[in-house]
Amino acid sequence: MTDLTGRDAGNRIALLGVPVEVGASQPGTLMGPAALRTAGLGPLLENLGYAVEDHGDIAALDLVRADDLPPSNTRQYREIGAWARAVSARAYALAGSGAVPVFLGGDHSLSMGSVNGVARYWHAQGRELFVLWLDAHADYNTPATTISGHMHGMVAGFLCGEPGLDRLLGEEPRASIKPSQLDLFGTRSIDPLEKALLRERNIAVADMRKIDEFGVGVLIRRVIERVKARDGVLHVSFDVDFLDPGLAPGVGTLVPGGATYREAHLVMELLHDSALVRSVDVVELNPFLDERGRTARLATELVGSLFGQQITDRPTPTNAIVTG
Repeated sequence: MTDLTGRDAGNRIALLGVPVEVGASQPGTLMGPAALRTAGLGPLLENLGYAVEDHGDIAALDLVRADDLPPSNTRQYREIGAWARAVSARAYALAGSGAVPVFLGGDHSLSMGSVNGVARYWHAQGRELFVLWLDAHADYNTPATTISGHMHGMVAGFLCGEPGLDRLLGEEPRASIKPSQLDLFGTRSIDPLEKALLRERNIAVADMRKIDEFGVGVLIRRVIERVKARDGVLHVSFDVDFLDPGLAPGVGTLVPGGATYREAHLVMELLHDSALVRSVDVVELNPFLDERGRTARLATELVGSLFGQQITDRPTPTNAIVTG
């Protein structure tokens, strides 16, 4: 397998833990990376034919907090800015290594760094990065629209260049995506001002009503076709609250009516077949709230489907993200 710059990627996956929890409303997501490893994520990917490079966790103690004055209505702004800068730099380097980076969270604020870093890399290659946001929430708030002030709810807005967090990355280069490069999928909880902003920006939203009406297969194929038409690459940001709470109780923001087991697996299988995915987040897993590791195991299974695990043999596209 070669990456999109033509270098031999050797079926490589780079795991990086980001044990951040200060962006969320409840503590516990800092244990997410360890739970995913304990659930067997690394061996599963190795059994699929990948060379797995586990880069460990970014250490919170190594982060230097910024001195600038936080914007109003932004909880833990300085600490999240430090995390975002550290993750962005690592994401840029990992994307440039030719491996597929998989960022293990941690709350969703980590994506301020992961997506920024990989977007910066792909912009340098002359490619557009598209982001698929598998999440119960839109996360498109800004300091001016948020109700809670929790910054894991501002990530998508920040990534699309919305104002209010302009100094968050400090000296780390910012690589925003366009609103047309973001797809919200599985959404079922949006704040009132956030909803108005999504409408104003014409963000693509496949909420659960639309999924019920058209099915995940039709809607994910639309995303895939749009990325292919623009010769883009895809980042998948997978918040485990995308799933129905009956399947995945180990999250801090439970919202009823999420994706079913088969819907979630079909999403991942179709994304694998598309050969577009070049980076992944797995976020908001809170083992403290889980039941005997159920959510961690399911999240691990779904990442396996994203990288080619299948129950019955099917012809696999030669350019898919798994070739082994």
